Amino acid sequence: MLTRRSFQTLAAAAGAAIVVAPALRAQARLEKPRLSIAVGGKAAFYYLPLTIAEQLGYFKEEGLTVEIADFAGGARALQAVVGGSADVCSGAFEHTINLQSKNQFFQSFVLQGRAPQIAVGVSTRNLPAYQSVADLRGRKIGVSAPGSSTNMVANLVLSRGGLKASDVSYVGVGVAAGALTALRSGQIDAISNTDPVMTMLEQKGDVKIISDTRTLKGTQEVFGGPMPAACLYAPAEFVQKNPHTCQALAHAIVHALKWLQTAGPGDIIKAVPEAFLLGDRALYLASFDKVRESISPDGLVPADGPRTALGAIASFDTQVKAERIDLDKLYTNEFARRAKDRFKA
Repeated sequence: MLTRRSFQTLAAAAGAAIVVAPALRAQARLEKPRLSIAVGGKAAFYYLPLTIAEQLGYFKEEGLTVEIADFAGGARALQAVVGGSADVCSGAFEHTINLQSKNQFFQSFVLQGRAPQIAVGVSTRNLPAYQSVADLRGRKIGVSAPGSSTNMVANLVLSRGGLKASDVSYVGVGVAAGALTALRSGQIDAISNTDPVMTMLEQKGDVKIISDTRTLKGTQEVFGGPMPAACLYAPAEFVQKNPHTCQALAHAIVHALKWLQTAGPGDIIKAVPEAFLLGDRALYLASFDKVRESISPDGLVPADGPRTALGAIASFDTQVKAERIDLDKLYTNEFARRAKDRFKA
């Protein structure tokens, strides 16, 4: 005969089973239920959808056990995937172009950002009389890591101002407190970085912004079209061999994107780790307001986006031959479309 206590225990267990069952069913069909994602600067808003998917348990809902390895910049995160220590990269779309130019085929399968969210600023301390890009010749420019998307945007700004990458020195400063310190202490003369770092430097008067892709309008002005930014990408072979796993990842990210469309300031503060706030909640939220529209609403790569990205890179990188790049092999919207239909994103 069941006692009241034993009935409550059984009821609780049944409730837990109802919650766990969908995840177990999802896990049963996954080719790789345990995997690692390498990311270059997890604290940046650039990768906020990844953080939300992790913090709110969306990966687990899809039956995935995901380990996120955080690196100083996208180039280092990519190295982890190329080297085999990580399965998937949460990084900038343009890396798929650079890789294909070297006959390495990687594919983006869900978009996180529809604008790079990168701003370039000049130190008001080291270069108070700054007039033009030419003033950066011989100077030190801080980027998240050499070879990262912040480096790419800086190269683009330099080339349009008549300078080459070899005319300056690049210094890896990360995307968090180290970047703030490097600029404010005078170790670097300019910085190309993401938010919240750039808004914090801008609002304190530490930098003069000379190029800004934190908004769709700014991105259009800099790149001349839609510019796909943060995404999940992996070797094309991985995507082909693990379609259910990639679909589960896309579901989790698109779920996070949908949540971000309506999340308020309080929701964001509760969801992200305290360390991401860099000691200033108000400025963190001001940064979020500035980049909010750059977050993809549905995970889909825009049709003209890959061509825009290719044009930007080919304009300053002579090793990338535009005519040799197969744009269709850079990405697939197959997984994001299914996720969009599921979550009505």
